[in-house]
Amino acid sequence: MGRFPESATVWDERYSGQDFLFGTAPNAWLARQAALLKPGQRALAIADGEGRNGVWLARQGLQVDAFDLSAVGMAKAAALAQQHGVQLNVRVCDCDAWDWQPEAYDCVVAIFIQFADPVLRARLFERMVATLKPGGLLILQGYTLKQLDYKTGGPGEPAHLYTPELIREAFAGLDILDLQDYEDELHEGSRHIGRSALLGLVARKP
Repeated sequence: MGRFPESATVWDERYSGQDFLFGTAPNAWLARQAALLKPGQRALAIADGEGRNGVWLARQGLQVDAFDLSAVGMAKAAALAQQHGVQLNVRVCDCDAWDWQPEAYDCVVAIFIQFADPVLRARLFERMVATLKPGGLLILQGYTLKQLDYKTGGPGEPAHLYTPELIREAFAGLDILDLQDYEDELHEGSRHIGRSALLGLVARKP
């Protein structure tokens, strides 16, 4: 897979502190989509780190599966869920080891999964679409190429960053409800902080 994804050992070390590396609040783009979510829906949080997004989804009343390659991150995610009094089904694995069931989820959430190089990304995006139920929602956030100028987060690898054209092509089989190429001030823990060049997608499977 080339330089990325970084090893579980690297992420275990990053997540080993008491603080949450990206904070405990949900990603802002995800939180803006709250009105589209319904209690009882089944959601998948991909590479969910320390669980901030998966726990938020569970707090909206969704049944949430979350996975990440870091056992330390997933342990903190489970603890965060317990703190909020919600259920989060966590599993330690990478994207290829996850059991991708067809048409299993009402919502798939992929927030800053830019460890994926173009080959892994194509495979991952295809699986994300396949695991959505008809009518299901894909919610995605990532950095665009302009992020290389800001250096306030992200992998710093051009091939791992997004453009609207790349995303439209990758998800051509979905109905795009919202696709924004924009800038914002992020305040997500200590790793995503400051002016950032972002792309947000909300799309529905026909």
